[in-house]
Amino acid sequence: MKTVLVVSIAALGLLFALSAQEGPGAPGSETVAKPRPKPGAQPAESTPAPANTDGDLPKIPSKLSPKNKPEDGGDVNFKAEANIVNVDVAVLDNHNGFIPNIPGKAFRVLEDGVPQTVTKVSIGKAPMTIAMVIEFSNRFQSFWSYGWYQTVTAAYTFVNTLTPEDYVAIIAYDLKPEILTDFTNDKNRVGEALQRLRIPGFSESNMFDALCDTADRMSKIEGRKAILLLSSGIDTFSKLTYDKARKQLQEAGVPVYPVGLLQLERTLAESRGMLSGANEITFLQGDNELRTFAKETGGQAFFPRFLTEMPAVFGAIEESMRNQYTLSYSPTNTAKDGKFRKITVQLVNPATNEPLKIVDQKQKPIKYQIVAKAGYKGPLAVE
Repeated sequence: MKTVLVVSIAALGLLFALSAQEGPGAPGSETVAKPRPKPGAQPAESTPAPANTDGDLPKIPSKLSPKNKPEDGGDVNFKAEANIVNVDVAVLDNHNGFIPNIPGKAFRVLEDGVPQTVTKVSIGKAPMTIAMVIEFSNRFQSFWSYGWYQTVTAAYTFVNTLTPEDYVAIIAYDLKPEILTDFTNDKNRVGEALQRLRIPGFSESNMFDALCDTADRMSKIEGRKAILLLSSGIDTFSKLTYDKARKQLQEAGVPVYPVGLLQLERTLAESRGMLSGANEITFLQGDNELRTFAKETGGQAFFPRFLTEMPAVFGAIEESMRNQYTLSYSPTNTAKDGKFRKITVQLVNPATNEPLKIVDQKQKPIKYQIVAKAGYKGPLAVE
């Protein structure tokens, strides 16, 4: 399908301030992680990395080397014999709005079907640590195509929602993922990274590899963390299979918030009979994979058709992430076998042991959903 796109050059002037550069394709940096601050230490101001002599923007190295990773994760803490599991839970109404003021006693946590004793329930807003994983290949994001324009616009729109306390990393992928900037709250560095989304390098779109690599690198980061995935949902040549990717994402414990691209183009192609049966099935399969990744990691999937929907989508993601209940419990399963443990979060009326009924101001029942990660990987015995 040939798409004609008219874009104001003045509005995108900043995007073309530098000469065109080749898109992702080079290997990524060593790690994507933000170190835990030491008690009483003040955060050090980072200084820009020196520019390369060949004119390419430099990669910003991580502040945490693989040899220096902390032992404790942000979601599961294993210290000696005191094991604490923290589960971030969002309770949303049918408009994806956060439902506040739920009594702590109403939360029930099951681990592999066994009820657990919730020792602490907290709620509040917190800074976010987000890795933007962006599909950027010649398959759908060729220069000046609608897919390119939608991808770049979505990326800029989301960055504009971040606060000064939020950290973000920009990772683009085609054949391989490339870290355009490691975690930073410096808007100038983020802007430099986004300016590199110009001319893609390859036509491959290896989503599974890029997503799982990022989730694995983020698994030791503390606090509210998530992956924002801007993707068509199609994987062309990943080393990981879909099933292996699901398992690895579950074990990493990082919520994934996919935003499906090319929805409008697909709708127009279908209405004009220009989308073959095989291609249609491929896109639908990709949508289902994105939904599964979101559901099993405690995120949400969105499929906007129009660019005007992007602010509402990112607003819903922000509300879901910043406003969450954090449940803490000591698991009854003390085996150190490293196996995956399934978590189920329910809302019950403590007096009747029946599902909790939530009503609005007019006393009408609210249909709600509970968003939480599917589980975590248990500890291993220390030799």
